Amino acid sequence: MRIGQGVDIHAFSEDPGRALVLGGVRIDGERGLAGHSDADVVTHALMDALLGAACLGDLGRHFPDDDPATAGVSSLELLDVVLDRVAAAGYVPCSADITVLAQSPRLASQLGVMAELLSHRLGTPVSVKATTTEQLGAIGRSEGIAAMAIVLVEER
Repeated sequence: MRIGQGVDIHAFSEDPGRALVLGGVRIDGERGLAGHSDADVVTHALMDALLGAACLGDLGRHFPDDDPATAGVSSLELLDVVLDRVAAAGYVPCSADITVLAQSPRLASQLGVMAELLSHRLGTPVSVKATTTEQLGAIGRSEGIAAMAIVLVEER
């Protein structure tokens, strides 16, 4: 068994048309995050943790932010690629835990949907929870959203 950890953070976008996507779930009526792909910090942290557990480097190594092929792409599509690469390295995920750090928006009503979607994608239980930073720092000033993930993988 191996463990991997991932962290991602994105600032809110100035583009009023940019959608907020977290854990593959579109959060309607909220400011989107700035980024090359869909800027889904939840899925990005999860992918980084999976890659780390399999000793495959980080997300930027696999999907550079200057690659036009991944501009605006759904992070769930990238997650499928990461899962294939982790499997090719001989590992399968067996557990994941994700924490979203956001002062706003409030995410409690969406966490179960995110967990269900990601659990289905990984084929294993995924926990998704959220916390604020008690108005401290950039997250506390509602300048962006961050996520941390930890995964356990086992050798096939």
